Amino acid sequence: MTTPAPVASNPVLRMTLIVGGIVNAVIAVIAGVVGYLIASQDGMWSAVVGVLFGFVFLAITAASILIANRWNGTDLYATLFFAIVLGGWLVKFVIFLVGFFLIKDQPWLNSQVFYVALVVTVLASLIVDVVVMQKMRIPIEIALPETLEEAGEQNDTPHDSKREEIDGSDSPSNDPK
Repeated sequence: MTTPAPVASNPVLRMTLIVGGIVNAVIAVIAGVVGYLIASQDGMWSAVVGVLFGFVFLAITAASILIANRWNGTDLYATLFFAIVLGGWLVKFVIFLVGFFLIKDQPWLNSQVFYVALVVTVLASLIVDVVVMQKMRIPIEIALPETLEEAGEQNDTPHDSKREEIDGSDSPSNDPK
């Protein structure tokens, strides 16, 4: 049995997680300071929790795809891939609902600071995804023919040996009658 080639998206997803983690850590510090200036300690914690919510959603998607790609080359790869990724989205949905229901009535939560921190984190995650995709070089492996004969054999254009001969009797007349 041959070892399947690594999935080309794995380095992109890993880099997204690494850069996303760094960017979200920076956002957490900045949002925490701004939240503290706006609403003291409650604002700081609201901002940090908003950033954590945003990062968890980024991380679950990327991690579920990385986990699913481990079955690349197996017969059940497509089934497992979609099951794991859709399961990750379901987990994300449950975390979203449970998390919001748990924190919505907390006395320390400043909802405006939380919301702004969450939106900034989501926007930053989208920017990270775009920048990482633009900077990554994903190799495309194409087997090229080594000789001209192989290239002719692999050519997709049909080579019909029975070419139609054009003579005056088979072609329609151009008389304007």
